[in-house]
Amino acid sequence: MLRIGFLYTRLRVEEKYLLDELEKYSDVEVVRINDGERYFDISKISEPIDVLFERSISYSRGIYISKIYEANGVRVVNSPMVAERCGDKYVTSQILVRNGIPTPRVLMAFDEESALGAIEAFGYPCVLKPVIGSWGRLLAKVDNRHAAESFIEHKATLGVNHQVFYIQEYINKPGRDIRAFVIGDELICAIYRSSENWITNTARGGVATNCPVTDEMADLCKRAARAVGGGLLALDLFETENGFAVNEINHTMEFRNSIATTGVNIPQKMVDYVLEQAMTKP
Repeated sequence: MLRIGFLYTRLRVEEKYLLDELEKYSDVEVVRINDGERYFDISKISEPIDVLFERSISYSRGIYISKIYEANGVRVVNSPMVAERCGDKYVTSQILVRNGIPTPRVLMAFDEESALGAIEAFGYPCVLKPVIGSWGRLLAKVDNRHAAESFIEHKATLGVNHQVFYIQEYINKPGRDIRAFVIGDELICAIYRSSENWITNTARGGVATNCPVTDEMADLCKRAARAVGGGLLALDLFETENGFAVNEINHTMEFRNSIATTGVNIPQKMVDYVLEQAMTKP
């Protein structure tokens, strides 16, 4: 009997789909672990499990709880290393650059004056992002100097994390971007996310349609996934004049709008990967 620890914040559609798939296996026991309802002893694990399936909504909760389990000999999917590499946009971008993977250019600054200088060096428009964050929240497209000054002042008042200025080249995408799903070393499917807004996240109203997977796309996505450590990953791609570029990599991917769209049973493939990891000794 395999014991799968299922770490979650709340049971969204994705988590319910994953639990439904896990329950199809008679030789699998699911241990549900809510990341906010209990405390954790860092020196030992109270319930023995074969693998921890990390599905926390909270980046910080997921990281720390994963590290506790990993430190006590439990394999985690995705690992804390992968989560840290994907959860911090600077770290992701640096890894992509060092591995020669096409990605939008990024400038970093650490006070208001240097941030404005970086934006001016880029020219307009460019994009301001928090280094930690998801769902397209707190992104700003900076169209002119007045907007730059306003956004920088606003971010500087938000707190320590927002005083790290991550400034990204603006890619003039054709009203859409691509989300590609990689499991292990396989690109299983992809969707277009289309919107009249420059932010195309489906959580912000983007419309999902199937995106044909090409050899070029598969090669790029697999290289990028390996660079951050692999696992269950969703990659956001831009279409540029020079081919695809990787924008971000998501380590706790959402997929509710992509199952019917692509015809691929994404949660089943995710669960199969987790069970495979559970049966493989660290």
